[in-house]
Amino acid sequence: MFTLFLTSSPCGHDGAIFEKNRFREELLRQLKGEVRGLYITSDPDDFYGSECASNGLRSALENCGIHIIQWTLLDKRNISESHRLVSESDLIILGGGHVPTQHRFFTEMQLRESLLQFKGTLITISAGSMNCADTVYSIPELPGEIRDPKYKRFFPGMGLTNIQILPHYYEWKDFVLDGMKVYNEVAAKDSIGKRFYIFPDGTYLYSMFGYEEIRGEAFLMENGIFRKICEDGQHILLPII
Repeated sequence: MFTLFLTSSPCGHDGAIFEKNRFREELLRQLKGEVRGLYITSDPDDFYGSECASNGLRSALENCGIHIIQWTLLDKRNISESHRLVSESDLIILGGGHVPTQHRFFTEMQLRESLLQFKGTLITISAGSMNCADTVYSIPELPGEIRDPKYKRFFPGMGLTNIQILPHYYEWKDFVLDGMKVYNEVAAKDSIGKRFYIFPDGTYLYSMFGYEEIRGEAFLMENGIFRKICEDGQHILLPII
């Protein structure tokens, strides 16, 4: 089994790893010694964007005290090596981006199967965190997706956690797409019979050996009702389902 840090974002606007909610402290505790890192992009065809995101996170991790001796970006160019790259890594990052695009890439490389023998640390960001759920809730985010009858909002995910998250709360809470308020009109309706955990940046889910704990400010949307469930500096233990 591996340790999972499911985040909205691991870094603040200054590009540094968050210290609040003991995030940096936990990373340093997990990632001791020499670390071989693998950054898996959300868009396998966006080489430039993927390289910028990958290099930025590597710098942030090194600046916070993690000793990285090897770092690889996994995208379309080296997908044939994905299983080997996963098996040789101590740290794997699932990047943020467009949820369905990333899901197709994960499926193509059979990432879920590759992770079965992984015993390191997994950090997931935004879309990467959303795709970790048993059943992914892919909230519309691009023009036309709300109105598109072929757009799938729910589909099988990686099965690494039971919870469905919505990231970047303060950036997204007033977002309007296709003439609709994404949180108040779309997500609220989609939450009927479901639970969506909403994370601002700096909040994360810590998971190890079936133990799941939300650390930091968090909200819950369930059956169309929205409420705060945790504050920064606090944590809540989730029930094992």
